[in-house]
Amino acid sequence: MLRAMGTDASQDPGDLRLFHTGTHACGYWPERSARDLVLDPRDPHLPHWYPMALGWGFRRSGDILYRPHCPGCRACVAARIPVRRFTPNRSQRRCLARNAAVELRVLPAERTREQLALYQRYLRARHRGGGMDTHGATEFDQFLAGSWNTGRFLELREDGRLLAVAVTDVVDSALSAVYTFYDPDQAHRSLGTLAILHQLEWARQQGHRHLYLGYWIAGHPKMEYKRRFRPLEIHDGRRWRDLQPGDPA
Repeated sequence: MLRAMGTDASQDPGDLRLFHTGTHACGYWPERSARDLVLDPRDPHLPHWYPMALGWGFRRSGDILYRPHCPGCRACVAARIPVRRFTPNRSQRRCLARNAAVELRVLPAERTREQLALYQRYLRARHRGGGMDTHGATEFDQFLAGSWNTGRFLELREDGRLLAVAVTDVVDSALSAVYTFYDPDQAHRSLGTLAILHQLEWARQQGHRHLYLGYWIAGHPKMEYKRRFRPLEIHDGRRWRDLQPGDPA
């Protein structure tokens, strides 16, 4: 069992059980297998643990808080952006200018027909044949909303048309970017980058310290965009530190 360190004992809900999953296919490297550490999903105090778990390098998927723990592999590295130290680079400023007409709405994490339709279009275009492309309303709710999290849907619209949805969890002193899906016909507009930039501004306005980005994997093409947000902090298994130029590319 795991006991949170550095917490007020009067508020500590008790020991939290930690499970090791069985081996399953790796979602990033098809030739590899994976395992995860999972916080007890039946624990009623998961909302209490969630902010601390993010600080320990965990991630939320639906109602599950997990951290990769694969034999012989430590490729998945938790990453976050220190909000107050972040300044957009030239490319990111161009992205903001190119999408200046985009309007934002922060909504409760409750599915709409329009959001579901966009989600399904995105999965069919980006993950065809990977299993997720068959997701319907039930999978949408289980994966993105869950039953206990403090999530919000950040909608990006232009002239009333839904372009993207950034699923964002709100916790003490931080936001966590859970998942973003967008119009696949508008990929040239860098809507994923745009969503992170707006999440950073949201976090800044609310006085949050960090925006968590999930996992970064050196050398993986789908993860390269995270390196472009500097400074970027990574969790080395013991502590958070800035990603350095000499770290693996």
